[in-house]
Amino acid sequence: MGKCNSAKLITTFITTFGVSGAAFAQCAPETLSVRGYFGAAQFSVDVADDNGERAQGLMFVDQMAPMQGMLFVYDRPQSVSFWMRNTLISLDMVFIDADGVVQSIHENAVPLDETPIFGGEDIQFVLEINGGMAARLGLSAGDVMQHPAFSPTPIWPCE
Repeated sequence: MGKCNSAKLITTFITTFGVSGAAFAQCAPETLSVRGYFGAAQFSVDVADDNGERAQGLMFVDQMAPMQGMLFVYDRPQSVSFWMRNTLISLDMVFIDADGVVQSIHENAVPLDETPIFGGEDIQFVLEINGGMAARLGLSAGDVMQHPAFSPTPIWPCE
C-alpha cells in the first residue's frame, strides 16, 4: 500500500471511528481505548480472562474487522510469551503493564509460526490486533490504554 493509500486509510479511521481525540464512550468490557502521540483510537475487543480463553485466543479466526482485537487479561503482572499456533491471520501483539501502559509491540506475527514471542516481564495485559495496525495508527511503547480491566491504578482511568 502506498503512502497516499495509507494516509487515506488513516483518515478514514479518524472519520469513522472518531480517533481525532474526541471524548470516547464510557468504559465498557467490549471497548478498549488507546492514546499517545498519534492521537487516540478505539478497538472492539473480546476479553480472554481465564486459562481456557487465553489458550484458545484467536486460533482458527480467519479475519477480523480493522478495529477489532482480543484483550488477554492476567490476574497479576508476569513474564509472558505468545505463539501463533493455529492462528491463521497476522497479528500485532501489544504488551501492556498493570497500569495500562504499552511496554512493547511485536508487529506482524507470522500465521501458524510456533516460535515463542517474548512480551516482557511485568506484563498483565496483551492486546492482539490485525497485523500492521499498530504501525498504521502509530502505536508505540509509552502509549496508554483505557479499559475496565486496568485497575486499581490505571494511568488513564475509566470515568
